[in-house]
Amino acid sequence: MIRYALKCREGHEFESWFQSASAFEILEKAGHLSCAVCGVSDVKKSLMAPRVGSDSEAVIDPKAQAIAEIRREVEQNSTYVGRKFAQKAREMHEGTAPETSIYGEANLAEARALIEDGVPVLPLPFKPKQKLQ
Repeated sequence: MIRYALKCREGHEFESWFQSASAFEILEKAGHLSCAVCGVSDVKKSLMAPRVGSDSEAVIDPKAQAIAEIRREVEQNSTYVGRKFAQKAREMHEGTAPETSIYGEANLAEARALIEDGVPVLPLPFKPKQKLQ
């Protein structure tokens, strides 16, 4: 396993683990990397200081730890609605569905329309683990 410091075209910096250097290159060339903050797929390796210390000294990036905690909170306290997110959020906002905590996926046009219409939504700094059909 190898850890790389990464940076997206929007300037967000984060770290991620890869099976090998070649695994990173394969994923990068295929466009399968995405920013942990904004989701943009233009991600490159950034300068990173080598890790010095024993294997027993776990070095945890505070940003990655914060994102992991957000993911845990969202997954434990919300319902994943997949691609129906925009529809469900709008229904709750309009009062045609009961309000509950949900998360899911919306394309840029759907997210923009929700925000413009005053629907209280926020982007998450991670992609959902699960997928619904």
